[in-house]
Amino acid sequence: MAKKKRKDPLWAKLLLWLGALLLVASGGGIIGGKMLLDHYSDEITHSGGLGQAAAEGKNIDGPINLLLVGVDERVNNTEMGVRADSIIIAHVPASHDGVYLTSIPRDTKVRIPPHPATKFPGGTDKINAAFQGGFQNGGGREGGLELLAETVGNLAGGLKFNGAAIVNFDGFKGLVDALGGVHMCVDERVTSIHTGWNTKTGQEGVPFNFVNDLPTTLKPNMRPQIYEVGCYDMEPWEALDYVRQRDKLANNDGDYGRQRHQQQFIKAMLKKATTAGVILNPIKIADMLNALGDAVSFYNNKIKITDWIFTLKGIKPDQMITLKVNNGDYHSETINGKSYETLDDTAKELLTAIVRDQVGPFVAAHPEMVNNDAATAATAPGATPTKSPSVKASTR
Repeated sequence: MAKKKRKDPLWAKLLLWLGALLLVASGGGIIGGKMLLDHYSDEITHSGGLGQAAAEGKNIDGPINLLLVGVDERVNNTEMGVRADSIIIAHVPASHDGVYLTSIPRDTKVRIPPHPATKFPGGTDKINAAFQGGFQNGGGREGGLELLAETVGNLAGGLKFNGAAIVNFDGFKGLVDALGGVHMCVDERVTSIHTGWNTKTGQEGVPFNFVNDLPTTLKPNMRPQIYEVGCYDMEPWEALDYVRQRDKLANNDGDYGRQRHQQQFIKAMLKKATTAGVILNPIKIADMLNALGDAVSFYNNKIKITDWIFTLKGIKPDQMITLKVNNGDYHSETINGKSYETLDDTAKELLTAIVRDQVGPFVAAHPEMVNNDAATAATAPGATPTKSPSVKASTR
């Protein structure tokens, strides 16, 4: 049995679609489905949280943009505050026949606007600092999400959001456990810095020494968990451990590699959730819905959760396109000793395409920006990018 892991900020991009799928499945397959929908709606939906970045209108008939956020809540270290370590723009075209997920690197250099309610003065910083700026001085999650949404919206040239989700890792673990693991394809050799075993005693523990939050040398007699290239039925702890890793990836692709693996995990989870053994099993559905309430806070922008669910329910895993900015390569600059990521021209064009609901044509012109779906081994940064043969612009 794996040890309990610390909170981790990786899950926002999965739970909205998985939650919608499970709610729809249970609503159609369990007696009293409407009551069930209403019950879980009350548990996961919240008002506010989008500020000036909120889309106007009371329907989602056209293109849909969602901000999906995972936060690092250091409950035992309040001085560190709360920062958004997973930031994803989910774009559904007006045709509602697919979804594009674009991860924004957490170290992206941005101009964060002032937030008077929390006395945050604004300024240039890493984008993940925006959540902390709105969270401080009583702003809480709603304030943090509001300032982050405005910051991301400005970065994208005036993007407005129809909704947003914040995810809690501890609650999400229960959802993965209820699902019973997933079938994952590993596209590069990954060494876990969190999980390992003592070769003499067999006891589990953290395998590496750390300096300034970075893994250095192996501890005596410790053997780290290693994920070799190939496809496996992963136990919940294995899948969760695998998609947390960014420090010891074979291609040295760091956060970009972790973003790709998380996006692959989305598809793996959705594929598992759509199997007959899950959606036709009332016990599994109930377990997952209970875990969902603990895992996700959805800010619905005054749109009924049932409207969200039935608008998104037709989107299948093979209609989900995962995109990478900067072609998965580092574009770093150091200012006053602090390292930032910057977005290249093509990444900025992608953000503009999201605003204009032109992502399909953009992807057709830039297939290299589609993330590897793990059907083949990943390429190292700077190498010829992996192109997905499954992208068909004519259907977008």
